[in-house]
Amino acid sequence: MACRGSRARGLSPVNRIVHIGTGAFHRAHQAWYVAQAGGGWRIDGISLRSPAVRDALVLDDFAYALEISDAQGRRIEVIDVIESMTVAPQERGAVAALIARENTALVTVTVTEKGYHLRGDGTLDLAAVAPDIAALREGGEPVTMPGHLLAGLALRQAPLTVMSCDNLPDNGKKLKAALLALAQAVGIDPSRVTRHAFPSTMVDRITPAPDDALRARVRAAGAPSQAPVATEAFTEWVIEDAFAGPMPDFAAASAQIVADVGPHELRKLRMLNGAHSTLAYAGLNKGLSFVHEAVGDPNLRQLARGVMDEAAATLPETIRAKAPAYAEALLLRFENPSLAHSLRQIAMDGSLKLPIRILSTMAARPDSPACARALRAWECWLDAEFAAGRMPDDPAAERLRAGRARGLSARAILEDLA
Repeated sequence: MACRGSRARGLSPVNRIVHIGTGAFHRAHQAWYVAQAGGGWRIDGISLRSPAVRDALVLDDFAYALEISDAQGRRIEVIDVIESMTVAPQERGAVAALIARENTALVTVTVTEKGYHLRGDGTLDLAAVAPDIAALREGGEPVTMPGHLLAGLALRQAPLTVMSCDNLPDNGKKLKAALLALAQAVGIDPSRVTRHAFPSTMVDRITPAPDDALRARVRAAGAPSQAPVATEAFTEWVIEDAFAGPMPDFAAASAQIVADVGPHELRKLRMLNGAHSTLAYAGLNKGLSFVHEAVGDPNLRQLARGVMDEAAATLPETIRAKAPAYAEALLLRFENPSLAHSLRQIAMDGSLKLPIRILSTMAARPDSPACARALRAWECWLDAEFAAGRMPDDPAAERLRAGRARGLSARAILEDLA
């Protein structure tokens, strides 16, 4: 059952946002931007699986503490823009109804790469969404993000802006194409998808998983302590200027509204995320636990910088000149000791992340020894996990184990998965 805030809002028809995936990153990034933008916009959150975040947030009437840290220390902001949370498995049809609702103007999505159920070539994996196909044909309840989103768009009358905020290149185009493929499989009129806008975005704000130390600091400060989030002071949001209707004034909140997100997302995915994955696997192989520890190791720091330099050489000329300064800024961000950013958190879903973060650089620049070492670090980490009897948190874990048992290289496994 959905839990909704008890306060009256006096809302206009154009100031509601539905967000799918109301985890820590959303609350550190998009919800923070909504708070900064003002204008009375409110967020109705959706969890596709667990009620845990909903059950925690409702105890503080959906307000939460955002702890922001940099070299100067920590500060806490209280964010109060979430109006309700619906746990999809507990309330049949609720997600579609929220999306179709007249006063919903924007849908945003953060479900990580695996939540899109895409194949290696970026197209929808129809086998993975087979339960949604059956449900949408037979009047049942979808399970995945594409299924719920299509169910809502099929009921929707007015044009809507649907905004992916996940680390996928061309994320808006990929989401639209996935929904069109699902609509075709189900027999839904494709205009139910094409009438809406799907701007691509690039999002950036390092957000570790919350821990007990964070909760204790927030509690001591007297701030809402049931669902706190920790993040860094740096934040970036680049949004394609392609909207179907009203939007919060994200530009006033420091977001960049641009004609082409592509160069910005390449910079971030290949440099920041590529270096992050490199530090994760190489750092775990050395017995380290956190990003600031890994980047503090001179050899790992040099390797991460090498990945960034190789990635920078593949960027469009329009932003290539800014890459060295961006790389130095990234290393300073990684050094932040106030962010306990777990290497294991970053190491999740390597089979989905590395083709975007590392292999894309190697495809554009075949002579990329640092990226090759990053792949080798992933191989070594996988081997250690399997030897210890652990399965990595990765949707392709069984295929990874079988591939390594056959002696396949990391690159060969990834190419096979594609």
